[in-house]
Amino acid sequence: GLKVLTPYPRLAAPLPVDLCTIMLSRGLLCLGSAAVASGKIYFSETFSDGWESRWTTSKWKESEGTAGKWVSTAGKWFSDEADDKGIQTGEDSKFFGISAGFDSFSNAGKELIVQYQAKYEKDVECGGGYMKLGPKMDDATTFGDPTAYNIMFGPDKCGYTKRTHLIFNYKGKNVLKKSDLSYKQEGEGTSHLYRLVVKPDNTVRVEIDEEKIYEGSLKDDWELLKPKEISDPDDKKPSDWVDDSMMDDPEDKKPDDWVEEKRMVDAEAKKPDDWDDEEDGEWEAPMKDNPAYKGEWHVKRISNPAYKGFWEAKKIANPEYEDDDAVYKYADFGFIGFDLWQVKGGTIFDNIIITDDKSEADAFAKKWKALSEVEKAKKKEEDDAKKAEEKKDDDKEDDDDDDDEEDKTESEEM
Repeated sequence: GLKVLTPYPRLAAPLPVDLCTIMLSRGLLCLGSAAVASGKIYFSETFSDGWESRWTTSKWKESEGTAGKWVSTAGKWFSDEADDKGIQTGEDSKFFGISAGFDSFSNAGKELIVQYQAKYEKDVECGGGYMKLGPKMDDATTFGDPTAYNIMFGPDKCGYTKRTHLIFNYKGKNVLKKSDLSYKQEGEGTSHLYRLVVKPDNTVRVEIDEEKIYEGSLKDDWELLKPKEISDPDDKKPSDWVDDSMMDDPEDKKPDDWVEEKRMVDAEAKKPDDWDDEEDGEWEAPMKDNPAYKGEWHVKRISNPAYKGFWEAKKIANPEYEDDDAVYKYADFGFIGFDLWQVKGGTIFDNIIITDDKSEADAFAKKWKALSEVEKAKKKEEDDAKKAEEKKDDDKEDDDDDDDEEDKTESEEM
C-alpha cells in the first residue's frame, strides 16, 4: 500500500573503485560517479491495510441514492489474498466515485507514466473502468462528472459500443481521440494492465497487458489545435459548375412497342350463364398478368461531358491557428480517481502507479504478471470443469433418449 506523497529522486552515490571492482566481479551493476538515476514516484497504491485513509469516497450522488459502495477484496481468483486485494465496485446500477490526492507536480520536460490494473468479475454490460487524473481538488467529496480533469484513460463499454478511452483536456476542453483505441476488457474475470505514457515530444504510447496498442502524435490524433487551414468563406461555387457525373442519354428513346402495363383484361373470359346483373351487379371481365409486360422503362445513363468534379472552396491559412509545442504539458497533477457508472458492478482496481520512471512501472507490472498467470490457470480449470459437466449432462440425455427408444420398441413388439 505504498504511497509516496513527495516525489523523491533515486540517487546513486558514487561507489569506491575497490567496491565497484568487487561488485563487477560478482556480476552486479556498479554505478560510477557520473551515473545518477532521477526517477520519481508521484503516487502508488496497492490497497493494503489503511487504504481508506488515503482515498476519499465521493458524495456527489449520495443525495440521489445512486452512489455505489466500494469494497476491499481480492476477488474470486488470487495468488495471495492479502497482497492481491484491490477496491471493487460492490453494487449494480450505481455511480461510483473515489479519489486520492498527492503533492502537486507538473510533467513539464519529462515522461508521465500512469499504470493500473482492472478486473471485471462479471460483464459490466454498460459502464466504464477508466481513471481520471487531474489538478488538486479543493474538496474530494464533490468528485464526479463535473470535476475538471487533465487525462481520462481506460475501458468503456455500452452494448456493442466499446473502446479504450483516452481523453486529454486542452485549454478547458475535453478532447477525444479521432479514432477509438481497441477494447480489451472483456468480462472473463481476469486482470488487465493499463499503461499510458505521455512524452515531452508530444507523443503518446498506450499498452494493455504489456502489448502496445497505440503510439502516435497528440497533435495528429487529437484535435487539440485549431486547423492550420480552413475553407475560404469568400470562395463561392460558380453558377455554371456541373456536379453531376452522370446524365440521361438524350438519344435514348423508349421503343414504340414497349409495354409498361403489368396487368390486362382477360379477353377470353366469358360472363357466367347464371350471372344475374340485377343481383350480382354489372359483370366485368377479370384481370390477368400481361405476357407482353417489359417492366418500367428507364432512360440509359451516360457520363456527363460537362462534369467538373466535386467542388470545394479553396483553402486559406486559418487566422486562429496557433501552434503549441507543449500540448503534452500540464502545470498541475494533484489527484487520481475513478468516476464511473456501471450497470453491473464487480470491477476490481489495483496496483496504481504514477511515475516518470519506466523501471518503477515495470516493477508494478510484475505484480500483474504473477496474478495474471494464476487467474488464467484458475479460469482454465473452471472452463474445463464446466465442459466436463456439460459433456456429462449431454451423455445422460443421450442415455435417456436410448432408454426411451428401447421402451418404445418393446411396446410395439408386444
